[in-house]
Amino acid sequence: MLLSKGATAAIGNDSLLEKLFKLKEHDTTVKTEVIAGFTTFVTMCYVVFVIPGMLAAAGMDQGAVFVATCLISAISCIAMGLYANWPVGLAPGMGLNAYFAFAVVLGMGHSWQDAMGAVFWGGIGFMILSLLKVREWIINSIPNSLRIGITCGIGMFLALIGLKGSGIVVANQGTLVSLGDITTFSPIMASLSLFLILGLAQRRIQGAVLIAIIAISVLAVTFDPSVKFTGLVSMPPSMAPVLGQLNIMGVLKPDMIGVIVAFMFVNLFDTTGTLIAVGDKANLADKDGKMKNMSQAMITDGTASWIGAIFGAPTVTSYVESASGVAAGGRTGLTAVVIGLLFLLTLFLSPLAGMVPGYATAGALLYVAVLMMGSMARVDWDDLTEAGPVAITALMMPLSFSISNGIALGFISYPVIKILSGRYKECSLSILILATIFALKFVLFGV
Repeated sequence: MLLSKGATAAIGNDSLLEKLFKLKEHDTTVKTEVIAGFTTFVTMCYVVFVIPGMLAAAGMDQGAVFVATCLISAISCIAMGLYANWPVGLAPGMGLNAYFAFAVVLGMGHSWQDAMGAVFWGGIGFMILSLLKVREWIINSIPNSLRIGITCGIGMFLALIGLKGSGIVVANQGTLVSLGDITTFSPIMASLSLFLILGLAQRRIQGAVLIAIIAISVLAVTFDPSVKFTGLVSMPPSMAPVLGQLNIMGVLKPDMIGVIVAFMFVNLFDTTGTLIAVGDKANLADKDGKMKNMSQAMITDGTASWIGAIFGAPTVTSYVESASGVAAGGRTGLTAVVIGLLFLLTLFLSPLAGMVPGYATAGALLYVAVLMMGSMARVDWDDLTEAGPVAITALMMPLSFSISNGIALGFISYPVIKILSGRYKECSLSILILATIFALKFVLFGV
């Protein structure tokens, strides 16, 4: 029987996809991968609504950041699929973008152009570490407790930003912070956003964050005079206000070293943890237990960060929400390519993104904080030499309003506590080197 032209084309396309993504080897199909890609996209696309508003607070053009976020997410996902063949979605990270806007720019007083330059060098450093295989040495020699402290601290930092931005927590001269007027519209909507997300997520409903953001935005348009409906679809805004505006050479100065290191190492830990978790769920380990194409995945992530800085979007990272797509059957890079294509389509939804108020996205920040703080369950609280540095790292991030200071104090405290406890042999060479560098940074250049 002769095949129709359409059938022949379909077979040809299947053959190309099979060659690119090795679908049969991974026991999956095109249909399954497309569904998985859509599933992951729905769970992580809230970033295109949250990130632009966050960076607008740092003085960046919200429309331009929206386009930059969509574009770098799309390019990163497609690159991850084609180069690493991993079912992982990438986008600008919530924690590091909050650090970028609220700590580096608003807290330390640096321009967003300088902060973007620090993101650039952090991405370059991450990429070099991945290419030279130094990444494994660093990851393996840094105690798990410090990684937990960093993860939890970023969660607490995000929580403080969400609570402050929605008016639930306010400044107080006598007590530093206090409870705001939670009977007003913004705190009520932010609280409702969080409750909706937690309730829907507990029911295992995909896209819980997106559903909550849309629901609160509808209420905002209905009851908040400051929020107006301006349409759903339009041509993307210009990227000119942020494209290529980073200060690359001007940030190579002592007071930016800690910032660059923070961008590099937090992304390193975050990406490694996410890729290991997602790769394990997707059965990407070989017979020796090593993840296939892990180096390619890490290089893609690191490259995306410095390219994103040129676009005007801070640190790109692999998203743990990718696990939802894996749970839906995603096993190859075709899942990531589908996610990327969907991010490209999102470019035309800028009016929708522009009318999402801050209190609608506060729930997303608080939800991510809840997930990140859950890592505390893995701390050995009976071992004070491990628990102490965790608490110091986690607490000092929100209390000093700086991820880099929290990391620095955690790395300094770890060997000091171990040595004073008579357990100096548990301090690796890398820990001692990093602790010395961070200590000298405080002594020579201050905070």
